[in-house]
Amino acid sequence: MSNSPIGFFDSGVGGTSIYKAVHQILPFESTIYLADSENAPYGPKGKHWILERSIKNTELLLSKGCKLIIVACNTATTNAIKELRERYSVPFIGIEPAIKPASLNSKTKSIGILATKGTLSSELFQKSSLLYGNDVNITEQVGEGIVDLIESGKLNSPEMTTLLQAYMQPMLEANIDYLVLGCTHYPYLIPQLLKLLPKEVKIIDSGEAVAKQTKLVLDQHNLLTKTKLKPSQLFYTNGSVRLLKELAPNNSVVKALDF
Repeated sequence: MSNSPIGFFDSGVGGTSIYKAVHQILPFESTIYLADSENAPYGPKGKHWILERSIKNTELLLSKGCKLIIVACNTATTNAIKELRERYSVPFIGIEPAIKPASLNSKTKSIGILATKGTLSSELFQKSSLLYGNDVNITEQVGEGIVDLIESGKLNSPEMTTLLQAYMQPMLEANIDYLVLGCTHYPYLIPQLLKLLPKEVKIIDSGEAVAKQTKLVLDQHNLLTKTKLKPSQLFYTNGSVRLLKELAPNNSVVKALDF
């Protein structure tokens, strides 16, 4: 099993931001990535639908021999990972908004969270907010429309600029000094966000923490690859192959797949 691939799934191309962080510290691990772009975003669809879809994605990755699965989607993590861990024997790594480091390090005691509706309304997110956000002011913002624009190839469009300006305004008024990105699509917005926010505002995403946790869990289960050969990197999408190719590494294989 140690030379089997790591599986990733997301509601589209956003989880490639997590893939890149994982690949950076585990460069010899083979990977399989599922971009469920046809159903993006997951946020508005409700817990039952998200769970059923997460099960379907998991079973497809398991059928391809994955040894560990990264739920590279905040909404799927917060709504389904508990049930996935109960149902399957492989290890799962989830993605949660980094409320803890933002809350602990904030000087202004005011932080912002940009996330999907599905993440912000989830039980797991509410627990994290209560646990780590008691002594800080948290400005929550649903990033409605962002995932749709990214999945439509409009990352750097005027429409995106207008949305981000509107979403950042309440955070600027609240004097935040940390912005937590609660969706794996959102790290691709960082260059634009840096232009909209004061330079003292720090932006946090979950990529590095997920990568470190993945390495730790693989090691604990004796699943780290033993080979130093060039790994296999497969990316599948039920949406735009062109868009996924733009975000996947140059030496990876990107294919259309109906799932």
